[in-house]
Amino acid sequence: MSSSTYRLTLIHRSLDDSIRKEMKRSRPDSFRLLRLKKMKLAIKDRLTARMRRGLAG
Repeated sequence: MSSSTYRLTLIHRSLDDSIRKEMKRSRPDSFRLLRLKKMKLAIKDRLTARMRRGLAG
């Protein structure tokens, strides 16, 4: 796995943790959740594109 792919994976996990943390709040901020989810999806799309191009290794 390349270093940039590894960094994207770490960012994806961090965003997932942030989403979980926000969801556990008594009154989750819907705009923050939306922004976090969009960022997580963008990272996932970048990782998927790298895997398809074979740049993951």
